Amino acid sequence: MSKIADIKTNIEKGKAKLVPDLVQEALNEGGSAEDILQVMVDSMGIVGDRFSAGEIFVPEMLMAAKAMSKGVEVLKPHLVSDSASSLGTCIIGTVEGDLHDIGKNLVKMMLESAGFNMVDLGVDVSAAKFIAAVKENENVTLVACSGLLTTTMTAMKKTIQELKASGLTGFKVIVGGAPVTQEYADEIGADGFAPDAGSAAVKAQALVSASHTSSNS
Repeated sequence: MSKIADIKTNIEKGKAKLVPDLVQEALNEGGSAEDILQVMVDSMGIVGDRFSAGEIFVPEMLMAAKAMSKGVEVLKPHLVSDSASSLGTCIIGTVEGDLHDIGKNLVKMMLESAGFNMVDLGVDVSAAKFIAAVKENENVTLVACSGLLTTTMTAMKKTIQELKASGLTGFKVIVGGAPVTQEYADEIGADGFAPDAGSAAVKAQALVSASHTSSNS
């Protein structure tokens, strides 16, 4: 299974041209799509850790995410349909008053790769727009709110309060962005917090899987 190791290395290096062929070769060797996807998610987790530690920067992170998304394109037809859709739909957006989207776009790529059906509302998204999107889309299991400015943290708080007050259920809310901390996420009632795109994918899967288990038990 040396191809799996090659996939991991090349995602971490952001080699988008090499990854699709390596993924295909790993499949040809009998590797399961789920196992290959997990290795890719783990690789992005490592990239996320390096990014958080200041060892790499946004361009390298974007290159790794692009390499992963190219690999996922090869995997998609091979992934068991229910495992790819069992995570449901994620509504993502940067909160009202904030126009930053690099972090949001990274998280979107990561969550899509992990198996979420993504609905991207873009930037400067009001609480009302988040709520409307939850109502308009089927099987919404996650709402991801991003914010990069300290001044827009109040908008994030308002969004979560209004989502909780809307009476809509069945989804978890995850937050992230430079000024956001676990303490702040707890304070405003978010279900989860992730400091970077790599950990966002892991956290999102854990949140949704846990809620599926509790709702089915």
